[in-house]
Amino acid sequence: MKSLLDCAKFQTHIMKSGLTPRIIDVNHLINMYSKHSVIKDVQKLFDEMPERNVFTWNAIINTYVKDKNFSIARKLFNAAPFKDYVTYNTMLSGYVNSEGFQDQAVQLFAEMQFVDKVSEYALTTMLGLVTELSLLSYGRQLHSYMLKTGNSLSRYALSSLIVMYSKCGCFRDACMVYDGSDVRFVDTVSKNTMVAACFREGELEMAQDVFSSRPQSNDEVSWNTMISGFAQNGYEEEAIQLFRRMMEEGFVWNEHSFSSVISACSGVKNLKLGKEIHVLILKEGMSLNPFLSSSLVNLYCKCGLLNYAHSVCTTTQKENPFAVTPLIVGYSETGNMLEARSLFDSLPDKNHVVWTAMISGYVKAHQREDAFQLFRELMTQKTTIPDELIFVNLLGACAIHATFNYGKQIHACILRTGTAMDAKLANSLVDMYSKSGNVTYAQRVFQLAVDIDSILYNSMIAGYALHGYENEAIQLFSQMIERDFQPDEVTFLALLSVCRHRGLVKMGEKFFFSMTKDYKISPGTDHYASMIDLYGRANQLEKAVSLMEKLPMEPDAVILGAFLNACKMNRNAELAKAAEYKLLQIEGGNGSRYAQLAGIYASEGKWNEMGRVMKMMREREAKKTAGCSWVYVGDTVHTFISGDRSHSDNDAIYTILGCLIKELPKLSSTIFLEEDLCIFC
Repeated sequence: MKSLLDCAKFQTHIMKSGLTPRIIDVNHLINMYSKHSVIKDVQKLFDEMPERNVFTWNAIINTYVKDKNFSIARKLFNAAPFKDYVTYNTMLSGYVNSEGFQDQAVQLFAEMQFVDKVSEYALTTMLGLVTELSLLSYGRQLHSYMLKTGNSLSRYALSSLIVMYSKCGCFRDACMVYDGSDVRFVDTVSKNTMVAACFREGELEMAQDVFSSRPQSNDEVSWNTMISGFAQNGYEEEAIQLFRRMMEEGFVWNEHSFSSVISACSGVKNLKLGKEIHVLILKEGMSLNPFLSSSLVNLYCKCGLLNYAHSVCTTTQKENPFAVTPLIVGYSETGNMLEARSLFDSLPDKNHVVWTAMISGYVKAHQREDAFQLFRELMTQKTTIPDELIFVNLLGACAIHATFNYGKQIHACILRTGTAMDAKLANSLVDMYSKSGNVTYAQRVFQLAVDIDSILYNSMIAGYALHGYENEAIQLFSQMIERDFQPDEVTFLALLSVCRHRGLVKMGEKFFFSMTKDYKISPGTDHYASMIDLYGRANQLEKAVSLMEKLPMEPDAVILGAFLNACKMNRNAELAKAAEYKLLQIEGGNGSRYAQLAGIYASEGKWNEMGRVMKMMREREAKKTAGCSWVYVGDTVHTFISGDRSHSDNDAIYTILGCLIKELPKLSSTIFLEEDLCIFC
């Protein structure tokens, strides 16, 4: 009897015949009905049985275990007059494989030891539970029990112990188990398990050694484990070479081989080989395989062929909605948010990857309001919890736009969802609060952070620098050194920023020269620009000129721009003119540079020079980036771009602005000239 219909016919025949069915026949019916989840019929058959054996009890218990009805399953288990290893193992595996029943599994395993019903299956099942929960101490106890009872010798036990120690962070113990085992029990499964453990630990050479030992025991799984391990650890070329060797050694590629090598091709953007693999997949009739289609979409997205990725996705979407995920990521990364959103909305079930891709895509495309709106939708979902990357992206958007209120709300969400506050997330919060104008909140986050690194120190020092807290910045740098955190280029850039804004020339020089002398860090263009700006603000133009002459690299637009500002502050148009040629060679299409030069000449009354620069700007059709500002009123952001009059309240705004302009000469006649005010009109 292979089908449910056959069982029903057989049962009907027995009932019509009036014969008492044999236990073996009823047991078979119970087993078949159980496989098809016809629980009422199973219970009815069980209740009507005049006689039962251990198989009967095991079958009925298994029926309710499969249905996750552990209250009835346990009652039947307790009532069973006959219990063998299968009875105990059925209940144990049910508890282990069901969320929230781990305690019952441990209690039942203790009972099994008391009645001497512990089998190899039970031990490996419990090792799986221990591995999942990372209960190393309990795993060691199980290992000890296995040694005492002689259950540590089997191949399955060996593999389970290697996996347990490896995934619980005790790779050395996993090696000891493998190395100390009898060669007779190290089969292909155990060997493959050890290779996978080596790759998880990043021990690639050891993985290669284990794989190469007794090569006759290698199978397709062994090769696929090696290819996948190299690809996942960033050794894509080695993975590709192994893929080619696999066929040369007489092994057959399968979907796992293709999936791993496509991943390797994505990592090194080997489009040619990727296309060849795609052809093989089509020839083998595997194009609808969910792993392969997703990998191919990801490959084409990484190589910039979104049309190819879309074609693969369209072909497999009905059979494999997961292929849509990498395409959404691809569109988001390239800023095509319309296509990304269309695919996103088409997904019935959305995982954290697509939520993260969409929100980070909106942030990257400067569509901040869309990012926050999507985040609000995410927070209404009960099945998906925001991950750390979503919070980091949103906090980055808040930092760029200095949106303090939104930033505080994101911080509250982090606390409410119980997201772990690691260094990366703490760094984003410190950066957001600093750039939003609240250095006190940034300081509080920094002080409460448990996982502190040099990047977090850099963010806090930069926050102090931004708000002019030079003493706090320098003290924090000293603390950073005392705690053996290594400063980098960013650290010194923040410190130089403090010095140039406060005019601390000697302190700035100390930090600048300390970079090379004490920390072997070569100053970059930003460091030289900061020093030149520091000298300019301190009216020490001669030092700025001297530094320009000693530059170890050709000055770029940043350095030349800083030098021009120094010239302007020190009213030296001649030196500015000397730097003009180099600057316009580098950024001849940037209208801001012409405006900067024109301003220097105008401040010195050199109108002919100013006119020459402005004429040059018109001839080269250089455009100055329009200024942009935004104001928050309630939860709405109002954006204003220089020269743009598209705002809905444009007339009222300009009327008020006109009134204010008329009042300015009365309030600040020493600052503004009448002709200067005309630029606002």
